[in-house]
Amino acid sequence: MNYEIRGTVLQTVDLKLEDGEQVFTQSGGMAWMSPNMSMSSGMKGGLLAGLGRAMAGGTLFLVDYQATGGPGQITFASEFPGNILPLKLEEGQSMICQKDAFLVAQAGVALDTFFRRKLGAGLFGGEGFFLQKITGPGMAFVQLAGEITEYPLEAGQSLRVDPGHVAMFEPSVSFDVTMVKGIKNIVFGGEGLFLADLQGPGRVWLQSMPLSNLAKRLIPYLPKKSS
Repeated sequence: MNYEIRGTVLQTVDLKLEDGEQVFTQSGGMAWMSPNMSMSSGMKGGLLAGLGRAMAGGTLFLVDYQATGGPGQITFASEFPGNILPLKLEEGQSMICQKDAFLVAQAGVALDTFFRRKLGAGLFGGEGFFLQKITGPGMAFVQLAGEITEYPLEAGQSLRVDPGHVAMFEPSVSFDVTMVKGIKNIVFGGEGLFLADLQGPGRVWLQSMPLSNLAKRLIPYLPKKSS
């Protein structure tokens, strides 16, 4: 499979598949494709797996696309301003992503639900208890909001982040929450009560524009019902 990521703010990824090669996405994920791409929808893993994906911001059903009768092309578009990141995952290698991050992957990749066992991280970590877990082998593509910064953390090294800016991290990274110190900081600092505490070893990817922040900025400009 060859791919090309196009665009700047609202990106797309073109996938060029060999005859018989297959990728999968969530319901409604495809933008356009060549006529020889076949489509098959199903609830992979059964009802419980589908419900788990739904709780992690995904869909109950997944859709397979396969090139038939020769090479094919299919394109997927990001649902919000930001970046599409390619992930080349080895056998058993995983990434933990925010809700709605998964875009498309090769057939050998597994899309699962990651449950945050720590109560504080689940309640105050910004994304709830359920995240998306993507495991290789194969190529996968994720959509993240805004500009993306990657930080490698050494063992014991930590980084404190506004929870909405945490886009993706390796499973070896510990994710917890810590309370902002000082009453004045809590009331007037604008950062809320809690920050995410990411501790290495491992890599983390942070996004410059959480979707929740964008939504708040747009609210004053939305039409209001007249009385």
